[in-house]
Amino acid sequence: MRSPRRGGGDSGSGGIARWRQWSTPLALAALIAAVAMPDVTLPRDTYDYIVSFDITQSMDVEDVLLNGAPLSRLRFAQAAMHDALGRLPCGSKVGWSVFTGQQTLLLLPPVEVCDNYDALLGSLDGIDGRMRWTNWSRIAEGGLYSAVRVAQGVGDGAAIVFVTDGQEAPPVAASRALMPDINAARIKGWLIGVGGDQPAAIPKSDADGRRIGYWQAGDVIQVPTVPGAAVQEDSHEELSQLRGQYLASVASQTGFDYRRLWAATTLGDALLDARFVRREPVPTDLRWAPALLALLLLVARFVPDVAWQWLSAWPRRIRTAVWRVPRMSNGRPRVE
Repeated sequence: MRSPRRGGGDSGSGGIARWRQWSTPLALAALIAAVAMPDVTLPRDTYDYIVSFDITQSMDVEDVLLNGAPLSRLRFAQAAMHDALGRLPCGSKVGWSVFTGQQTLLLLPPVEVCDNYDALLGSLDGIDGRMRWTNWSRIAEGGLYSAVRVAQGVGDGAAIVFVTDGQEAPPVAASRALMPDINAARIKGWLIGVGGDQPAAIPKSDADGRRIGYWQAGDVIQVPTVPGAAVQEDSHEELSQLRGQYLASVASQTGFDYRRLWAATTLGDALLDARFVRREPVPTDLRWAPALLALLLLVARFVPDVAWQWLSAWPRRIRTAVWRVPRMSNGRPRVE
């Protein structure tokens, strides 16, 4: 009978002691590497957008809900953009523009989202109706054209995200052709619709953003009558609702994709669409790797002896269990 080997426990204890002796200097080296390690350039999926917000007064209608509380269309769109910014990968770029009248005005060219996250949030929250320079709007025949020109002027192939409720003021006749000259093949981006389904009164604000009442029927231009029509439909342009069907029609003629802003996460889902991915080299912070290694080494250094003994016994237990399995199998009765 083979006698058990002596000194196995001492050998294991000596190995553990040597390991602990080296774990502290190794952890120190890993920490130094974590501090001194530069960013590593790696290819990553990124996105590049200029997000344009409609800031006309119909966007002040509070007919959407966030966490059960009513919110204006513009504020709801901004909340959705908050969510989207937190989900875009580092290396992506986002810029802001605003629309009213026939013009889209660039506020902030696209900047990297991680390095400029706080600045993007602060500038996003600062967008409101006080930036308005007129109270009328031409979305299909002005705003989108202008947004395309802004994006092309910035360069870099940024996609366009145009957020609006679709209300034209003055209204556009239903028979009028939309976007007759725009080249859809050169356009990429999203037309995002926001607003409720039921007509709601439009708040009227002064130049300082103070509410001074609501727009009345006599204050706005109504839909023109159609000559020769048997029935003339009532027009209530003093009320506003999401013109989703109209926006979908505009999108189909321009090369945009249309999506309704149902929830705060909808915009982020659209912006992360794989069709808009750009594979680019991005400086990537990998300092977490040596920092994690240093943490594990320090944990190993200060683990109690009993824990090390318990862990070191597991390989022997596994070998014993594997050795016993064939013997137990040989002892089973044969099944005829």
